[in-house]
Amino acid sequence: MIVCAVPVKDLANAKQRLVPALGPAARQALAGAMLRDVLSALAGAGLGAVWVVTRDREVFAIAGRFGAEPLAPPTEEENGSHTAAVAFAQREAGRRNAALFLTLPGDVPGATAAEIRELAGAARPGAPAFVPSRSGHGTNGVALAPPGAMPLKFGEPSFENHLVGARAGGLEPRILRLRGLGLDVDAPEDLAALVAEAPATESARLVRGWASP
Repeated sequence: MIVCAVPVKDLANAKQRLVPALGPAARQALAGAMLRDVLSALAGAGLGAVWVVTRDREVFAIAGRFGAEPLAPPTEEENGSHTAAVAFAQREAGRRNAALFLTLPGDVPGATAAEIRELAGAARPGAPAFVPSRSGHGTNGVALAPPGAMPLKFGEPSFENHLVGARAGGLEPRILRLRGLGLDVDAPEDLAALVAEAPATESARLVRGWASP
């Protein structure tokens, strides 16, 4: 069994770093569009179960449209923290005897099905796979076999910390630099990169619409 977990905080308060460029309604709309793009890519990858880790009822509805399973963390801390949400999903994947655990965020709309399959195929027991963000500081994709192979902690500089943690645990990490999955949309300058590099996504179409006269 392969599981991919996508942690999602509530959409209404998403993407606070985009405040200089977008108002509340636009940020919420973009967060929803990005999640739909990610879930579409995961559905296309056809790897196995997709879990959306959230307590947001709006996100439950989006997940259902893509055949994903909403996985509600029991506490607000696990819902509000990317690290805690992923740890909760890792424990659940272990409980269900998953052989491979993937996680990626809900704000990487340029991710493709082929990239997700490549990430899944790179991980082996003793060799977790990691995709860095374009800055090289964050971690935008992880594949672990088994799910509890190592703890994960997100927030820059998580990528280097994950490599150090893997090696300290006797694991040999594999690094994949994947252009679409590497682009997370956090800052205003990321919006232009999204439109330029993933023009066919719902997210890019939404941003282009805002820029039209």
